[in-house]
Amino acid sequence: MLMNFIISRYREFSKDSKRIVANFFSLSILEGVNYLLPLITLPYLVRVLGPAKFGVIAFAQAFITYFVIVTDYGFYLSAPKNIAIHRASKTKVSQIFSSIMIIKSVFMGVSLLVFMTLVFTIARFRLDKFIYIFAFGNVLGDVLFPTWFFQGMERMKYITWLYFIAKLIFLVAIFVFIRSSTDYLYVPLFNSLGLIIAGIVSLWIIFRQFGVRFRIPPRSLILSEIREGWHFFVSTLSINLYTYSGTFILGLFAPEVFVGYYSAAEKLIRAVQRMLWAASRSVYPYINKLATESKGKAMAFLRKILLIFGSSFLLISLIIFIGAHFIVRIVLGTQYEESIVVLKILAFLPFIISMGNIFGIQTMLAFDLKRAFSNIMLVTAFLNIGVALVLVPVYKHIGISIAVLLTELFVTMLTFLYVRRKGIRFWEVPISTR
Repeated sequence: MLMNFIISRYREFSKDSKRIVANFFSLSILEGVNYLLPLITLPYLVRVLGPAKFGVIAFAQAFITYFVIVTDYGFYLSAPKNIAIHRASKTKVSQIFSSIMIIKSVFMGVSLLVFMTLVFTIARFRLDKFIYIFAFGNVLGDVLFPTWFFQGMERMKYITWLYFIAKLIFLVAIFVFIRSSTDYLYVPLFNSLGLIIAGIVSLWIIFRQFGVRFRIPPRSLILSEIREGWHFFVSTLSINLYTYSGTFILGLFAPEVFVGYYSAAEKLIRAVQRMLWAASRSVYPYINKLATESKGKAMAFLRKILLIFGSSFLLISLIIFIGAHFIVRIVLGTQYEESIVVLKILAFLPFIISMGNIFGIQTMLAFDLKRAFSNIMLVTAFLNIGVALVLVPVYKHIGISIAVLLTELFVTMLTFLYVRRKGIRFWEVPISTR
């Protein structure tokens, strides 16, 4: 009897583990593609376009990110949980899907009006208006490509293949059409087209393979999704404010060439962080499921991934710091000598952010501490902007690098101290989760 019980428990755990491993494997492939393709296109683009034109594109992408955040509304965090809970019911899943798509479409329409007003009334934007217009296609691509749906259904392989299609379109177009710095206009266009095409295909898969039907949902459900997503939206907005505002603030106070120096090094760090996003998105639905069943089980699992994440990304950060000079010379070229110091300053971000991800997203959100998490992110965003406004006018690309590093340290320490104050101990047993 005891042996049968052990075997049955093992098989149950094995089933969950296999799904997590499969999802992680799919997302790892996706992030591997997202990691490798920039390493192919980035060296080509930075050399062909030069720091100044590359800086213009980076500034436009940072500007468009704000509109992507608004249209996403934090659904990438709130929607997977709702889909996962109700995925056995096609009717309920269809209602949730329809509600979120309607909300995102309305938000995109409002964003478009604001965007066009800014682009055609502010001289800085009007000068390169087509860069911004082409880049706005990312907003449409984000609306059309509901990654949150596939996460909730725990079918990440679809995300993998669709993103691969988008990135492949971008890769081929870059090498075929971008020949000189005068072609910089087409870089955001190709990026947007890849995402839009992948989004259209994803909708076809959702309707055809998952049997989802678009239904006009009741008003109460739409309002419920908006309320549910509010704290996630504030958190996401705050995170992205201090994550992407660096490039935007730097572009306001410094010439495009300094934006190019900073953005080139930052993209190398962000490419590495994609491995973290793969792992994070794989375990996030599972931790939420565990937390609803047993906080003790959730904490046991969190301890394991804390050790794995921490050791892995600490090693990666050390390698980046030690090899910064070599990495910049090989990947970016001699035009980007100024990027070496930026890369050294940002080198430990993968490790710091991995810890913050465990304390914040994986723990606080799973244990329904959404309000506190959003407040921490909001405070952090204001801190980042304040520090950046002080440092950037004087130290330019180095100043914004220091501001980003200090901000990530602050948010990691704050989330850790908060969960500890709530009785959540990662290194102690028993765990109190009051």
